[in-house]
Amino acid sequence: MKPRILVIDDEAGIRDSMRMILEYEGYECLLAATGPEGLAMAEREAPDLVFLDIKMPAMDGIEVLERLRARSDGPPVVMISGHATVSTAVEATRKGAFDFIEKPLASDRVLLTVRHAVDQRRLREENVTLRRAAESRHEMVGDSPALERVRDAIGKAAPTNATVLILGESGVGKELVARAIHRNSLRARERFVQVNCAAIPEELIESELFGHEKGSFTGATEKQIGKFEQADRGTIFLDEVGDMSAKTQAKVLRVLQEGEVERLGSSKTMKVDVRVIAATNKRLEEEIDAGRFREDLYFRLSVIPIHVPPLRERTQDIPLLVKHFTELFNRESSFKPRRFSNESLVEMQQQRWRGNIRELRNTVERLLIMSRGDAVEAQDIRGILRVGDRAAPGPAAGATPALPMSHAAAASEPAAPAASAALAAVSVAPAEPPPRPGTLREFKEVSERAFLVDKLREYGWNISRTAEMLDTPRSNLYKKLEQHQISQEKDG
Repeated sequence: MKPRILVIDDEAGIRDSMRMILEYEGYECLLAATGPEGLAMAEREAPDLVFLDIKMPAMDGIEVLERLRARSDGPPVVMISGHATVSTAVEATRKGAFDFIEKPLASDRVLLTVRHAVDQRRLREENVTLRRAAESRHEMVGDSPALERVRDAIGKAAPTNATVLILGESGVGKELVARAIHRNSLRARERFVQVNCAAIPEELIESELFGHEKGSFTGATEKQIGKFEQADRGTIFLDEVGDMSAKTQAKVLRVLQEGEVERLGSSKTMKVDVRVIAATNKRLEEEIDAGRFREDLYFRLSVIPIHVPPLRERTQDIPLLVKHFTELFNRESSFKPRRFSNESLVEMQQQRWRGNIRELRNTVERLLIMSRGDAVEAQDIRGILRVGDRAAPGPAAGATPALPMSHAAAASEPAAPAASAALAAVSVAPAEPPPRPGTLREFKEVSERAFLVDKLREYGWNISRTAEMLDTPRSNLYKKLEQHQISQEKDG
C-alpha cells in the first residue's frame, strides 16, 4: 500500500498541483487549507508524511510544525514556502522539519523528498520493531517471590556504576539479568558487549578482551580492537568469568583498578570508561581456596552480588514462561499457532528441569513442533519427555499447578547412579534412533560424539571442568565440539 501524504497549504493552486503530482505516482493524498484543519486531519488520518506551508493565516506553519513534532509518533514534516528567508529555513530545521522546499514546486524535487522521507520513517519503524522483538527475547518472565527479589536487586544496582557479580546455575538466565541492569542504567544508550570467557580458547582470550597490534604474534595480520575498548562508555558482560586464566584475571583487575587497557604488542595504555558485569556458575570461594581465582579480583567484581534462583525454586513461573516461549515461537515460525492446555502446564511443573530455563525453552519448542492438534496436551509431554525427568507424580487433570516439592519429598527420592543421572539430565528424547554406523570410521565418530555429550551433561556443560576431567586442553575440546556439531541447545 502506497504511503498517505497530507498537504497543508492555504493556496488552492498549490494543493491541486500537489494532488496531481502525488496521485499520479500512486500516493494517497489528503488536503487541508489551514493549520487547525491540518492538525485535526493528521490526528484522524495518521499520514506517513506532511507537506506544510510556512505562511498561513490564523496559525502559521512553524506553530503547526511544533504541534506535529510534539507527538511521539508524529510523521516527518517537509516545509514549503515561496518567500522564506534562510533564518526561517534554519528555524524550521531546528524544530524538527525533515526538509525544506521552495516554491514553485518541481515534481522531481517533490517525489525525491517523498521517497527519502518515507524510507527514513520505514527504517525508524523497523528499528523500533526489531528493538521490541529483541527486548521480548531478553525479557525476564515471572512473578514469583524469588524472581521479584532479583528484580529488586536489579533496580538498586542499575543506576550505579558499581560492578555486579551474577551467580547461578547454568541456564537460569544470568545474561537476562545483565541486560536488564544495562537497559536500566545511565549507560543504556551505549553498547552492551558480551564475552563468553569459557567459549574463547585460553591463547586468544587476552587478544579478544584487550585487543592486539598488527604483528604482535603469529597470525596477527591486522590490528584488533578489544572488547573493553568496544565497550567504552558502555557495559561489558564477562560471562563464565570463573574460567579465565590467572594471567587474564590480573589484566582484568588492572582495568577495574586503573581504568586502563593495553593491547598485546603495544606499550601504550588507553583509558576506558566501562562498567563491568560478570557472571559465573562456579562457587568462586571454592575456586579461590583452590588457587584458581584471585581473591582481590573476586572482591572487585562482587561489589553487588545477585543470585539468580534455579527454576526448581520458582516453579510457579513455569506457566508464564511456557506462554512467553510459545508466543515467541508462534511469532517467529511458519507453524500454525499453538498453545499449551492447563493440564499440560501442570505436567510441565512436575519436570526436573536440570537445565533450568534454557532447557524449558528448548522443550517448549520441541513440543510445539512434535505434537499434533491446536494445543499441547499432557499426554504429548509424557510421550516426548523422559519419564525419569519427572520431579514427582503429577496431580490430576485440572488441578491447581503444583508448588515445588518439599525438602522431605526431595530427600526421599532414590538417588540415580551417575551414568543414569547424566542421561536423565536431558529431558527431550531423540525424535528417532540414529542410523547405525556402516564403517569403522563412522562407528568411531558416533562413539566419540556420544561419549563427549555424556561427559558434558555429567559436568553441567561446563567446558573447563569437562576438559579437565577428560585430561585434554580446552581448545582441543572446542575443536571436537565443532567437529561433531555438539551444542547444549541441540544436545541438552
